[in-house]
Amino acid sequence: MTMKLQTVIYSGKVEIDNVPIFSCSSCSRSEVFPEVKPDLTGLIEQLGSEPDKQTFLFNEWNEWADLLVEVCEKLKQPDVHIVEQLIDERINKLLDMYLLAQSLNDPAWMNDLEKRLMQISRRSIHT
Repeated sequence: MTMKLQTVIYSGKVEIDNVPIFSCSSCSRSEVFPEVKPDLTGLIEQLGSEPDKQTFLFNEWNEWADLLVEVCEKLKQPDVHIVEQLIDERINKLLDMYLLAQSLNDPAWMNDLEKRLMQISRRSIHT
């Protein structure tokens, strides 16, 4: 299976771009990258059953998707070791920002960073 960033259409009205999807070329089966699935379903639940027409960049909602967008911009076929290195760099960056948010006593920023760290810590690389 290969990983691609695709657009998911919800309720015929909402476009969610940059969703990591695994696709199998031999059986034409596709599935959402397991590490992002909880956040995608959470976003869809927030939209409700009758959403307005709109577009979202999923990589702005999910740290994994953001990292994968970055990887795909740099490389055509990412290597697992390079992805692991980028994950480590991203975690370090988020931890540095968390320390800054903590020193500024900014609980909203700290909560956002905790969420991002939890997202990216769901790690099983399938490249």
